Amino acid sequence: MASSNRMLGAAGMLVACSLVYAAPAAAQATRTWVSGVGDDVNPCSRTAPCKTFAGAISKTAAGGEIDCLDPGGFGTLTITKSITVDCSGTFGSTLNSGGINGFVINDSATGTPGTVRVILRGLSINGAGTTPGLNGIRFISGASLVVENVIIQNSAGGFGVSFQPTAAARLFLTNVTITGNGNGSSGGGVLVQPTGTGSARVNIKSSRIANNGGQAVRVDTTGNTGAGNQVTISDSVLSENVFGVVVVTPAATTLAVATLINSVVSHNTSNGIVANGGTAQVRVTGTTITGNGSGGAGQGGLFVGGGGNIVTYGDNPLFGNAPDGTFTVGPIPKS
Repeated sequence: MASSNRMLGAAGMLVACSLVYAAPAAAQATRTWVSGVGDDVNPCSRTAPCKTFAGAISKTAAGGEIDCLDPGGFGTLTITKSITVDCSGTFGSTLNSGGINGFVINDSATGTPGTVRVILRGLSINGAGTTPGLNGIRFISGASLVVENVIIQNSAGGFGVSFQPTAAARLFLTNVTITGNGNGSSGGGVLVQPTGTGSARVNIKSSRIANNGGQAVRVDTTGNTGAGNQVTISDSVLSENVFGVVVVTPAATTLAVATLINSVVSHNTSNGIVANGGTAQVRVTGTTITGNGSGGAGQGGLFVGGGGNIVTYGDNPLFGNAPDGTFTVGPIPKS
């Protein structure tokens, strides 16, 4: 009888323990998958993929990767941790019509703001709709953003890429097509505008920024007191926008330098290159500047105001603009 009581007591303890036991939370995967026929209740594995990027990111570990199994539209995404989103080899799309952003990178509310590293690769981001999208990509806070082999289009409410970091951050655009963004009075291709003490290092390579209803690339230091900003554009085409490259540095703001290397700035309806402000500088080498301006006042190939400078290394064809304008410094030797 005593033995039976002991056995019953042990069994009772096991039952009690089972009632208070909580199963551990499912571990996040380093790689997750989305599919056009997936479901966000799934674990986002290759055999049970999710339906949207938003559904997959919560199941993906920081520093991990979301991949696309097959063609599909996978929705907009707000990113607050280091992540790669890669749809190379298939068609992965984000539709951001309705006045919203396609991708937002913002780790400002995390315990370690200004640290996330994000890669977006092999995507189509489209803001087309009755109410157009705001920005294709909006960067607010993080360490870096890499965009490769991506098409960003039709966000008429803003920019293809709006890069407005609150701290030091880097942006890399490689083989990116940015078209149909902005309207005749605002928005455009790429906005580089750090806020507060933020600063930007931007590299745009082998890209096409064309047919945007505003500036192809705008570098603006309004309200910025950071450590200075550097933008390099190489082997790229900036064509058929309202403006090509615009660098604006209001008084008492920080330095902004844009360097154009082996590129084409052509057939922008207002100015090809603008440097406006005492700390605004554009350096140009191996770049063709042609067909810009329509003959209106203040239009043409080159425009300088407020003490800005457009520097030439002496190897830039400047012709066929209305009017051409003149470089303010150079030619200076390459060394």
